[in-house]
Amino acid sequence: MTARPISETIASLMPRAKAELSELVAFQSVADPAQFPKSECEAAADWVADALRAEDFQDVALLDTPDGTRSVYGFLPGPAGAPTVLLYAHYDVQPPLDESAWLSPPFELTERDGRWYGRGSADCKGGFIMHLLALRALKADGGVPVSVKVIVEGSEEQGTGGLERYAEAHPELLAADTIVIGDTGNFRVGLPTVTATLRGMTMLRVTLDTLEGNLHSGQFGGAAPDALAAMIQLLASLRAEDGTTTVDGLATDTEWDGLQYPEADFRKDAKVLDGVGLIGTGTVADRIWARPAVTVIGIDCPPVVGATPSVQASARAQISLRVPPGQDAAEATGLLTAHLKAHAPWGSRVAVEQVGQGQPFRADTSSPAYTSMARAMEAAYPGEKMQTSGMGGSIPLCNTLAALYPEAEILLIGLSEPEAQIHAVNESVSPEELERLSLAEALFLRNYAESKRA
Repeated sequence: MTARPISETIASLMPRAKAELSELVAFQSVADPAQFPKSECEAAADWVADALRAEDFQDVALLDTPDGTRSVYGFLPGPAGAPTVLLYAHYDVQPPLDESAWLSPPFELTERDGRWYGRGSADCKGGFIMHLLALRALKADGGVPVSVKVIVEGSEEQGTGGLERYAEAHPELLAADTIVIGDTGNFRVGLPTVTATLRGMTMLRVTLDTLEGNLHSGQFGGAAPDALAAMIQLLASLRAEDGTTTVDGLATDTEWDGLQYPEADFRKDAKVLDGVGLIGTGTVADRIWARPAVTVIGIDCPPVVGATPSVQASARAQISLRVPPGQDAAEATGLLTAHLKAHAPWGSRVAVEQVGQGQPFRADTSSPAYTSMARAMEAAYPGEKMQTSGMGGSIPLCNTLAALYPEAEILLIGLSEPEAQIHAVNESVSPEELERLSLAEALFLRNYAESKRA
């Protein structure tokens, strides 16, 4: 009897994958106890650990990382002399934002229009399911040809660095010949893509004080320094009139020389309203992959409902700065901090607190692992050549792993293509992408093992 192709094996496993992703998405695993109970993250970590044990992983462990979260580790031994591949994903997710804007409950996997909707379905609980699918298919088709380490992080979305610090303290744990980060995505559905660069990030919380307490706006307004108005003016200093990020001393003119992102496609993917222009200058790829970008992600101020006619004494904001390859995140943090203190109006008192930080990353796309992945992706996506692109987001662990294991090859793939709308309401995953990328990963592991034997 002829064994069925591995692609058919993966197709047969898809109903199980959907059921498991439903279970995993149901955990409200936002790694911020101020928003969701810590027990939700702990339950998700336990689920991941149980899934690894069920696949015969050894040394499965819940790692208590320095930021108070848990990462999950497991090891699956391969044939004698086989290379070791580390597979990465994270089970923590972004908060659902406005739950009323979701067309289905955010923590309930729901099929609609050919996609599966739910927070974390693509970023990155689906990435863990992708790893499981690839390994199961190989086990059913002669066995896994490499030794496999799996690490599933519990605080990637918060950027608090727990796993990075743990890995630095236990450098032998995640050592591998090649590392597959399952947390990026194809440039668009159906176009196989590896991510060659990641922007780093720094997250700052700025507090601005002007008065000992709030004042009546009729009695004091016009002379009393309004902290909220000062904050608005301070935040406005971070952008030029065209929207370009302007942090004193930070270069903003780098150009991207790889795969380009047509403006019309970007407008569609980003759902930019008709008549509203894009911000910044240069190509879209320049702006989102090669240059820094500042975003005000939150402001503490009185809500409109219940607002009183008061001059505000204090204001607070949280600022994210994406840092492109070629720039140092720590240096960018210092420049942003200095800018905020220098541009505060009216002598306002400014305090800046660093919340998170991660370095940018650039992969070596000439490595043997990339050749193995290119062959695998071309088989999983007939008629398509593997593309390399940048990614504006951050995975701080990448640079930590690159520093700890300088000989290891690092590849970035995943399910977060533009239609997935990660970090937004109505996040979703394409089951077709899950199936094809699982096949690509399985074929990659086989190709890579063969290349090491050659």
